[in-house]
Amino acid sequence: MRNFLLGALLVALIAFAIKHFIDQSNTQKIEIESSGLILDQIKNVGKLVVTEGHFSDIITYKDDKTYFKVLSSKKKIIVMVNANVQVSYDLRKIEHTIDQETKTLTITNIPKAEININPEIKYHDINEGLINKFEAEDHNVIRKIVVEKLNRRVQKSSLVTNSQNRLISELQKIYILTNSLGWTLKYKDTAIDSQISFEELIAL
Repeated sequence: MRNFLLGALLVALIAFAIKHFIDQSNTQKIEIESSGLILDQIKNVGKLVVTEGHFSDIITYKDDKTYFKVLSSKKKIIVMVNANVQVSYDLRKIEHTIDQETKTLTITNIPKAEININPEIKYHDINEGLINKFEAEDHNVIRKIVVEKLNRRVQKSSLVTNSQNRLISELQKIYILTNSLGWTLKYKDTAIDSQISFEELIAL
């Protein structure tokens, strides 16, 4: 009888050990699968998000020069500008870390917006001085002025706001997945606890 009880106890212990090992393996497998799903989602989000717009402007470019402190010569030109503008986020550059033990995905860096301006410049009403003529360098100066002015306009336009909204929409997909899997999503040192948190953090 005693041997029977010892045998039954031994079988029970072995069964418990096997069950514990299987449960632990299944838990590890689920955690690995969860982190795999998260990595897949990051890869799916990791793409170029582009918002396009069009801007027009008219600029008057003037250049006055004085020679030998006596002779003055002026030149002026009207510049008409039509520009296609792209505001993009290369989400392939998102930097992140994964901690499987704490089930935490931390986004450490979100790339800045890239503004690409392609201006088409046309010149009108060209007035040159006798010795102060338009040269190739003037075109480079004008183009620089045009791009800087357009960049300021783009920064204040709805184009940047729209591109940020698209960025946030992509990041929310990561939040939804991590939240559904019971993981914590953080941006730098701050936990994301709602879908609007990204908007608040990115605006800082």
